Amino acid sequence: MAFRVREEIFERIKNGLNGISKTVLEQHWALYKGYVANSNTLRQEIIDAHNKGDTTSLTLVDRRRRLGFELNGFVLHELYFSNLRNNAGSERVSTKFKCAVESSFGTTFDTWKKAFADAGLTRSVGWVILYFDPITRTMTNNWIQLHEDGNVAGWQPLLVMDVWEHAYILDSGATGRSKYLQAFMANVDWKVVEERWRDARDGKTVRRFAV
Repeated sequence: MAFRVREEIFERIKNGLNGISKTVLEQHWALYKGYVANSNTLRQEIIDAHNKGDTTSLTLVDRRRRLGFELNGFVLHELYFSNLRNNAGSERVSTKFKCAVESSFGTTFDTWKKAFADAGLTRSVGWVILYFDPITRTMTNNWIQLHEDGNVAGWQPLLVMDVWEHAYILDSGATGRSKYLQAFMANVDWKVVEERWRDARDGKTVRRFAV
């Protein structure tokens, strides 16, 4: 079964966010659609190669290598767009979720928020993800290089922040990452993040395109 573009995710953010323009979101969404299309194409090419008995060619090896990049590209973008809503970052966060974060990081919720945003200043392209470890039942901030290097197998993503230049450069300029990080935090939909945390805590799979 082919992956499909989840247009419903874009509906609630398509008119722009606080500090993130409609133009940037439209262009960013177009990139996401490209990851979905490329994932489907590469999967089919791999299937076709195996059906022909071609299991060792350099072409097939290249397709296998590229597939992880494309798959993580579209999955992370679905999580990213789904945890944003205009000006949602100022809304109340539940005491239970705050306490869970503070227990995991040994600090205040506001201090953790700053640490999460500051992780986006890592000098590279990639992502910052708040993960939940279902074994230790704790959370951690992780830097993900590109789309695939650094994802922890079995951990559940709760909050996903894209820090590739395409997420902010048209709004904030090439050196405007700090401004973008502030804008991102101002639009975090904490209800979605907390729902992901509850699902992960209860042994359920986080829904990456819940709206």
